[in-house]
Amino acid sequence: MVKKQKHTILVLEDDRQLVSAVREALGEHGFEPIMVSTVEDGIKELEKGKHIDVIWLDHYLLGSGNGLDFVVQMKNHPEWKNIPIFVVSNTASAPNIRSYLELGISNFYTKADHDITQIIGDIERSLEGKN
Repeated sequence: MVKKQKHTILVLEDDRQLVSAVREALGEHGFEPIMVSTVEDGIKELEKGKHIDVIWLDHYLLGSGNGLDFVVQMKNHPEWKNIPIFVVSNTASAPNIRSYLELGISNFYTKADHDITQIIGDIERSLEGKN
């Protein structure tokens, strides 16, 4: 029997309570989560060269820079530009959502309107389509 390979998910989230819940939920669904809270730490994780299957991204992060800054840096890097990005944020302003979509993210979720398991299910389905 072939063991299903764990997908690695880079999570950029600054809310400590949510970090804990997301880490636990992703682990329960067989993901290997890497948790960071700044754009700089997210880029450092990508630079390590470990294969990242998908990104879970909040708009507001600690430090300088926000989720849009992170997406711009990713999309300008040939090795990272095709990693699926799921933005999960309470920042649901139309201009922000439009900016993310124009940059080519996979999906945008408003935290208050979506359950963690629903978002993880969408991520799993997107990865199944790639295999």
